Amino acid sequence: MLASIAFYQNEINQYLNKKVQIKAPESLYQPISYILNSGGKRLRPVLTLMTAELYGTSYKKALDAALAIEIAHNFTLVHDDIMDNAPIRRGKETIHTKWNLNTAILSGDMMLVQAYQLFENYEGGVFKKLFKLFNKTALQACEGQQYDIDFERQKVVSEKEYLTMIESKTAIGLATCMQMGAIVAEASEEDIRNLGLFGQNLGIAFQLQDDYLDTFGTASTFGKAIGKDIVENKKTYLYIKALENLPKEKAKQLEALYDNNAIIQADKKVALVKELFIESGAPSFLQNQVNAYTEAAFDIIPKLHIAHSHQLVLKHLGQRLMKRVV
Repeated sequence: MLASIAFYQNEINQYLNKKVQIKAPESLYQPISYILNSGGKRLRPVLTLMTAELYGTSYKKALDAALAIEIAHNFTLVHDDIMDNAPIRRGKETIHTKWNLNTAILSGDMMLVQAYQLFENYEGGVFKKLFKLFNKTALQACEGQQYDIDFERQKVVSEKEYLTMIESKTAIGLATCMQMGAIVAEASEEDIRNLGLFGQNLGIAFQLQDDYLDTFGTASTFGKAIGKDIVENKKTYLYIKALENLPKEKAKQLEALYDNNAIIQADKKVALVKELFIESGAPSFLQNQVNAYTEAAFDIIPKLHIAHSHQLVLKHLGQRLMKRVV
């Protein structure tokens, strides 16, 4: 019988507080503690702990790998916020806003080092597999981030290009979380590969839902300013599908709103773009994709060599993520 998500969240929080403490110089370690304790769903480490237990291995053996993933994820958020000049993360000031740019860069760098240190607690083949997978994922995440930056300057971004970007930037990360739990549990290579496919499909669905919530969610539950992607002219799935489906004149209007030289108040811009998104039917296209990728993930589940009851747990997790509002 697997534990609840809340149980795994509590365990990773306790382990984080044990391993990550404020010490001298406080100006370096305090921002790290601040971002790591600023909330977040802990979805990634929960997946690592849960996956280890799917294969009959105690979650405790996977705590170091899970915490490494969580710290590394937050490291990317710190640097993403710098690049996006984002003032808020999880309803709180971002590190570069609360402290300064140099502190945010250095604290972020330190978090990556801390993540690597946690892998030192594994030996032999397990260490090598975890280390190689982590490095591969980190490289793909950087590629995904660069695609995201490039898209801001591109006038036209295809659906295929966008899906490639979110696969590299977000989906591969979720896949890696599950694969790490399986590696710690010494699951078969076949299952490790299939868990990667499961996590990848679920990760794409997760990011698409994130795009939807950025525009149509509420700041109090989403934890970030609503409409941030629109203000920053990000070519999200909603934007791409809207351009495809709007009448020519309305499509030109949308492109004009995303022009970097356009002078318009942020809240007015968000309101106008949302109207065009709705008119184009883009939210429905997006939700169809969320469902399709979630179902693709579900198709992988019967191929895993785990108990049927554990397969149902994975399906329930996917359904929960698909219907999330935060």
